[in-house]
Amino acid sequence: MALIILRLVFLMVAAGLATLLITGEQFRSEYPWVDFIGVITIATIVLAIDVLVPRKRLDIISAVYFGALVGLFLTYVIGVALTPLLQANPYSEKIILVVGMVVCYSCISLLMQTKDDFRFVIPYIEFAKEVKGVKPYILDTSVVIDGRIADLADTCILDNPLIMPRFVLAELQSIADSGDKMRRARGRRGLDVLNRLRNNQNVELKIYDREHPDLAAQPVDMKLVLLAKTLEGKVVTGDFNLNKVARLHNVPVVNLNEVANALKPVFLPGERVEVKIVKVGEEVGQGVGYLDDGTMIVVENARDHVGKLVVLTVTSVLQTSAGRMIFGRFEQLARKS
Repeated sequence: MALIILRLVFLMVAAGLATLLITGEQFRSEYPWVDFIGVITIATIVLAIDVLVPRKRLDIISAVYFGALVGLFLTYVIGVALTPLLQANPYSEKIILVVGMVVCYSCISLLMQTKDDFRFVIPYIEFAKEVKGVKPYILDTSVVIDGRIADLADTCILDNPLIMPRFVLAELQSIADSGDKMRRARGRRGLDVLNRLRNNQNVELKIYDREHPDLAAQPVDMKLVLLAKTLEGKVVTGDFNLNKVARLHNVPVVNLNEVANALKPVFLPGERVEVKIVKVGEEVGQGVGYLDDGTMIVVENARDHVGKLVVLTVTSVLQTSAGRMIFGRFEQLARKS
């Protein structure tokens, strides 16, 4: 509603301005109706653009806004500095206008090209990296080919943005175009994983295009480490060597292999566990017990030992989205019972 009111007020102001151009003595012209129609046409075009482009990029608008302000200020300073030199020149005003046009364009272009480094937010300026979250995750080639990062993203555990550097994407594409059949399959798998991440609404995947001067002539691993330092992010990898290099440079690393080890089952098949049987199971001969954390253990041949502490051998562990279940085989009664 506020936007509709603003547009109506804008049309009223445009109509009033057009009427002033017709009736005002100081604005008299040979073709007053041309001025009236021109103002109304410009106002209509501005409103049409505003309606047809409902989602504006704040960074682009801010870059134009601040670039124009800085350009006009620099034009004024340059004009004052050139006044003694252009005082006798009949084209001094035209020269200043051309200089102002060039300076304004240069300032706007500079801000638009550096919006990945700084974000300009109206009505104040916030110098911050253009990323969401505390620290972005910079993806390595190995972790994309591995594919587990996409599974991890599906769990909604990743709140930080994922950054795919352009040089890593180029390396992935070269692997996908390799003449070796195995390497080509790995590269195509990595590209499929990237597409899966891009289509995932739970994460923000961004292709980082900027090439910093200090990244030139560096190997891909070192580029990743230096980029992570620049963006104050974390390197996500499954590469053991890159893990070591990043830690040497004091860059935080998320190693998916370490994450997988941290999430592995507490008990492995063949281990012996003591548990109290609290009820009978659904199948014949089964007894059911629970660990301290609530994990359910289904024990074969323990139906007759409800209420007793038994020793069992783990046969399998089932991990589902609903939790973990442990299956085991009754061995003997525990001494504590």
